[in-house]
Amino acid sequence: MALRTGVPHRLLLVRRFVDARIKWVRDPYLDTAVEREKNFREVFSLKNQIVSSPSKSLPLSSLSPLKAHFNLPTSAAKLFQKYPSVFSQFQPSPSLPLHVRLTPRAMTLHKEELAIHCSPCHRSDAVNRLAKLLMLTKAGRLPLCIVDMFKFDLGLPSNYVTFLLSDYPEYFHVCECKSPSDGKETLFLELVSWRDELAVSEMEKRTSFSENVKLKKGLPLRFSMKLPNGFDLEKKVKDWVETWQDLPYISPYENAFHLGRNSDQAEKWTVAVLHELLWLLVSKKAEGKNVYSLGEYLGFENRFEKAVKHFPGIFYISNKIRTQTVVLKEAFRKDFLMEKHPLMGMRFRYIHLMNKSDKFRKGDGVRLFRRKRKAMLSANEGEVMKEGGKSLEENKDSNVSSGSEFSDGSDDESFETKVMDV
Repeated sequence: MALRTGVPHRLLLVRRFVDARIKWVRDPYLDTAVEREKNFREVFSLKNQIVSSPSKSLPLSSLSPLKAHFNLPTSAAKLFQKYPSVFSQFQPSPSLPLHVRLTPRAMTLHKEELAIHCSPCHRSDAVNRLAKLLMLTKAGRLPLCIVDMFKFDLGLPSNYVTFLLSDYPEYFHVCECKSPSDGKETLFLELVSWRDELAVSEMEKRTSFSENVKLKKGLPLRFSMKLPNGFDLEKKVKDWVETWQDLPYISPYENAFHLGRNSDQAEKWTVAVLHELLWLLVSKKAEGKNVYSLGEYLGFENRFEKAVKHFPGIFYISNKIRTQTVVLKEAFRKDFLMEKHPLMGMRFRYIHLMNKSDKFRKGDGVRLFRRKRKAMLSANEGEVMKEGGKSLEENKDSNVSSGSEFSDGSDDESFETKVMDV
């Protein structure tokens, strides 16, 4: 299956991008949105590794060598100790080594997450996202190793090949082909046939919905630009951007590689592809190295990276949590996602549970230990330990904050996702 070719626009190539240096300006809100998920992917990967076992536990020794595989910031053992609200260490018997399993609260969240993955609505959504990703390519297929880079960002289950793809043979086909980079045989995920109903970008859907117009090719759709506070483009760059915005919008699902790679029109099409890619992701952001690797595979070479740097009003580069993250700015209001996918709600609840571990480490656990020790001593003397007029049993969950975006669902109110209007 090949990507549609032959863009039917008559395009005039205007002047090239102004050779001006665009400075990077820090956005503390978007940095917060990225930093909020510190260590989450690593904890999430270890969680999936544990629950994949029939016993829902694994020997600590078998997880220790996974530091490089999961890109852990420290050893697996230290990560387990850092998050005791998520992981529990135990010894099945005196003759067996230490094992790791999820805490009851973490296992409850995992089951709720699994219910989302199993729901027909989410499965259909995940299939469409994956199909649209494949439709961004020229050949309608990608190496499985590249799809794996984005499976977390696309909201796919860790075992998506067996859990999801096998149920949609009319959509996907796993085949073995020669890799264009080294010529070696490798596994590819291929879209069985082109789907016209999916070949509509978010920019096109938005324009059709908000302006109630019938879509046609060549409309000068304008990208949302959110320049950071205190950021001011040079006049010549401002003028260029205004002219650039008025160029015809070419759908990312069309093949426009025939355009001169240094032309402004080619630049706008590159931004359209990158914009659509980030919009397909449930978190509207991705690691820069993955984005740039996909761009190179698609034939854009380093044009994705240049587009991110040239348009600070559309994209943001965050250097938090030991990596570079590309963020779609229009998807955020300050540090909050304006459209929350159900899986993002689950991830916030996992993060809330992880943060409880931090509170425990920073003193709450020490104070609780002291209270328990004092309670046991008092009990031995026939007394009942009280604190602030309440028993220990009444106080044990007093540190749970109600109504937080990162609520783990332990409160009476159920977690709600909100959609904010731009």
